[in-house]
Amino acid sequence: MTTLKCAGIGYAKAQREVKNTDLAKIVDTSDAWIQSRTGICSRYITETENTSDLAVRASLKALEDAKKSSEDIDAILCCTVTADCTTPSTASLIQGKLGCKKDILAFDINAACSGFIYGLITASHLLENYPCILVVASETLSKLIDWSDRNTCVLFGDGAGAAIVEKGQPISFYTMGQSDQKGVLWAPSRSLRQPLRQAVQEVGFLQMQGREVFRFAVRAMQEAIENVLEQEHKSLDDVDLIIPHQANLRIIQHVAKQLHQPLSKFYLNLEQFGNTSAASIAIALACAKAEGVLKRGMRIVCVGFGAGLTSGAIYMEW
Repeated sequence: MTTLKCAGIGYAKAQREVKNTDLAKIVDTSDAWIQSRTGICSRYITETENTSDLAVRASLKALEDAKKSSEDIDAILCCTVTADCTTPSTASLIQGKLGCKKDILAFDINAACSGFIYGLITASHLLENYPCILVVASETLSKLIDWSDRNTCVLFGDGAGAAIVEKGQPISFYTMGQSDQKGVLWAPSRSLRQPLRQAVQEVGFLQMQGREVFRFAVRAMQEAIENVLEQEHKSLDDVDLIIPHQANLRIIQHVAKQLHQPLSKFYLNLEQFGNTSAASIAIALACAKAEGVLKRGMRIVCVGFGAGLTSGAIYMEW
């Protein structure tokens, strides 16, 4: 039986808040246009910090919340698509910056916006041998964004969320992978895809086919929630709170409608943070706890979707 408990949770905002009115100064958009289509009012972006720096700040808060030190960590799973470098892993960099012991497991997970879900699922299978695991999702998506493209630059932000994971209550999970061969949502790495070119090239900007992403997101999140509850022989009436990937308010509204649930059952903070990819669910959990919305003993579903194409959900008792 797979069990899991989040003993501690924390998050970190990037350094600079960028409001919709700030974006209206650099691209053809407006606060009203962005809010009406996404529900986002602001987001945070880094100025000097890397992905590992944000991850460390979030991890320290999670450790404090769990009343543990970095020496207690047996494994680090870093969920990100914006690693500090190609190698070593961002998890290894976090290990060093936190001052963890040397004999631990540390690796990255690249599942885009589903990353934190995948991280928790992976951790649940490692707990037998690694009893205290840091699952941290951290992104600096501002480095992948074309700031002249109003269709993408208004959506994304930087941030990190972290959880200290231990054995706990039984959980159920569902994952889905659908290979994206059409470039629905991707960021090409040109320098690696063309190894014989001598010129140094930057990683490509994030590219997205908005309508296709929307259709996939609504279908995938609905299916993930239904499947994970079916495993538990439970209905949505048995769920106290749903923590969705904070991608777009319209997507979440459509998922709620398809499931015949009030929007109030879905925790939302995308208005403040935008879409922080793998970090969004972790940040949402930390914020919900800090606000008193998420309490011990509550039955929750975390659900996400992302590039890959990927999706997944976890049912657990908080």
